[in-house]
Amino acid sequence: MRTLAIIAARGGSKRLPGKNLKQLFGKPLIAWSIEFARSIPWFDEIQVSTDSDEIAAICVGYGIEVSRLRPAELATDEASSVDVVMDVLNWRRTDGVEFDAVALLQPTTPIRFMERWNEAQNLLNSSDCEGVIGVSPADTHPYLSFRNTAKGFLEPWVPNPSGTTRSQDYPTAYAVNGALYLVKVDALFEQQTFFPKKCRAVPCIERVENIDIDTSFDWRVSEMLISDWLEGSHIKNQEQ
Repeated sequence: MRTLAIIAARGGSKRLPGKNLKQLFGKPLIAWSIEFARSIPWFDEIQVSTDSDEIAAICVGYGIEVSRLRPAELATDEASSVDVVMDVLNWRRTDGVEFDAVALLQPTTPIRFMERWNEAQNLLNSSDCEGVIGVSPADTHPYLSFRNTAKGFLEPWVPNPSGTTRSQDYPTAYAVNGALYLVKVDALFEQQTFFPKKCRAVPCIERVENIDIDTSFDWRVSEMLISDWLEGSHIKNQEQ
C-alpha cells in the first residue's frame, strides 16, 4: 500500500505566532514531525504543505524539499485539514503519482511513538478498515458532560442507561488526540473526512504523545511533559 505522509504547517498562527518555527528543546517545532516521518520506513513519500518560505527553508535543513507552496486560499483559518491534504494529493496526481493511503502529521503534536503508527498500518491493511485515528482517554467522561436546556436547566449530553454513578465503573471513553491520522485515499475523497464510516482507533495512553500545542500555555505544558519524558528515557537507557 503506497502511503503519502503530509505535514501541514501553516505560517500564520494567531494564538501562538510563529509556533511551527519556535525552538522546542533545540530544534524548531516542525522538525519533530519531519524527523519522525523520516523514521517510518513504509512512508513512500513525505510532503510538507506550507504557505511560508521560512518554514520551507527550515524543512530543507531537515531533509525535506518543499517544491510547492500551499495556495493562499488554503492558508486561512477557515481552510480544513481535509482540503489541504486533498490539495497535495491532487497536485501529485497531476505529476502522475498516485497513493493508496495518506497520513497527516500535525506539527502541534511533536511526540509520536512508532509502534502506534505500525499498529495503524496493520489496521488499515485489514479488509474492513478505511481509516485509523489516534485517540487518548477522555479527560471528562461523556456521562459527566451537561448542557443547558431551553428553560435553563442542566441535562446530560449523553444518557447513562445503566445508572452507574462511580466514574471508575464507566465504559472507556476516548477523545481524538490529533497525533495520528491514516486514511485510504479513496475513502478520503468519497467521504471528505478523516473519520470514514469504517474507522478504527489506536489508543495513545502516554500524556507526552497527547500534546496539542495551540497557545503559550500549551507550549509551557509541553516543555514540562517532554522534559520529564526525555529524562525518563535517559534513565531507562542507562538501566539497560
